[in-house]
Amino acid sequence: MKPTPRVVFAVIFVICAGLIAAALYLQEQEGLEPCPMCILQRYAFVALAIVALAGAIHGPRRGWPLYLYGGLATLVALVGAGIAARHSWIQWYPPQTESCGTDLEFLVNTFPISQALPKIFAGSGTCSKIDWTFLGLSLPNWAFLWFLLFGGAAAWVALATREK
Repeated sequence: MKPTPRVVFAVIFVICAGLIAAALYLQEQEGLEPCPMCILQRYAFVALAIVALAGAIHGPRRGWPLYLYGGLATLVALVGAGIAARHSWIQWYPPQTESCGTDLEFLVNTFPISQALPKIFAGSGTCSKIDWTFLGLSLPNWAFLWFLLFGGAAAWVALATREK
């Protein structure tokens, strides 16, 4: 039995909400402060959750609305996977100079977006630090896997239900 697009989008929404709740728990209860790249990944999970929630509420079974939700969810998931991949790379190959860096809010409020984004993706000492692992994978590694799974599921739903 093939799941309906509504069910797939609802599952993506619930898991994204759970991942965001877990990140907030690690921040507030365990004291793990997020770096700028962690915050961007959170934004990507929130954006993906919003698209998935809209897709679950609307519940299209065919046609352009399904392609729209599936395409947007896939696009957001790919952007999130790219951020998580870059973050993982920085953890595996940390920068030569360790610095605390600046927080995301300061970068976005102080610099134009064309200057802030390269500074964010350059990473910092806080981005290369691994504070938490589960089954040998760090938070950005897990985020990367989840983004790939969500992007694949959204693309599959949109393409597998094409009108024949």
